[in-house]
Amino acid sequence: MQTLNLVDNQAFEFNAFKVFDSPNSENTNRKMALMEQLQTSLELDRLLNIFAMEAAKYVDFSGLYFKKGDTTVAIRGSRQGKNERHFELKLNHQFIGVLTYAINSPISITNYKILNDLHQYLINPINNALLYQNALKLAMQDALTSLSNRRCFDEQLKRAMHHANRQRSKVGLIICDLDKFKLVNDTYGHNIGDEVLIQFSQALKESVRDSDSVFRFGGDEFSIIVEDATIDSLQVIEQRIYSAMVLDPLLSKYNVTCSLGHAFMDRMDSQISFFERADKALYHRKTFQGRKLSLV
Repeated sequence: MQTLNLVDNQAFEFNAFKVFDSPNSENTNRKMALMEQLQTSLELDRLLNIFAMEAAKYVDFSGLYFKKGDTTVAIRGSRQGKNERHFELKLNHQFIGVLTYAINSPISITNYKILNDLHQYLINPINNALLYQNALKLAMQDALTSLSNRRCFDEQLKRAMHHANRQRSKVGLIICDLDKFKLVNDTYGHNIGDEVLIQFSQALKESVRDSDSVFRFGGDEFSIIVEDATIDSLQVIEQRIYSAMVLDPLLSKYNVTCSLGHAFMDRMDSQISFFERADKALYHRKTFQGRKLSLV
């Protein structure tokens, strides 16, 4: 597939009243209908599908994509075309993202102008959807460590358990906390305590697979959801965590250690019972480690 390296980089001051400038009442009604439909959703994929229905009247395309940073969405059934046509979307000189058409035939000058006009109706809804997604992400994220938070954990654990039941696979849960973290805070101050939490979070992220998910509940309490888990995979992750902590200069400097407990989901488990069994395993391991230290 060829790519046309043409990027429309028009910046403009958006004026909603301009959409009604057309003297053709049928066009005006259609534009009003498009604008109304684009106000009904904050989901990027739905917005793109709504917009594609109108754009298809002027362009022969087999795929329509929107991309900004790590965010990429496409209309249903998108596939490659003979060429690609890229339009850089801006709102009041602020970059919003790139809209890409996988086209099968050239776009006429007339239809090119119509597309630029239609893009004006799409820009604000897309911008609102991006802001909404970012707000949701922040609501699910721990501010200090950038890990997902307890609210996100509850939702993802529910999905993982449902998937495991449906696929007859195993999901594992690792609960971890730092040993004597209060002593670190009391001795060296909360700034050092925060650095320890950040570095421990990094050690956890470096120790898991891409398919695993790491969460911070608050304080020094963390968890890891391991999908398609085996006893070997859980043990490997735990060993990696211990090794990462030993190798981390900051954690080693302050003699930071952690305790881990894990459990596999039972078919009869609820989210609460599954978590409680992993938490109980953590408690037993901390107790066992404490007894070993007292005997040394």
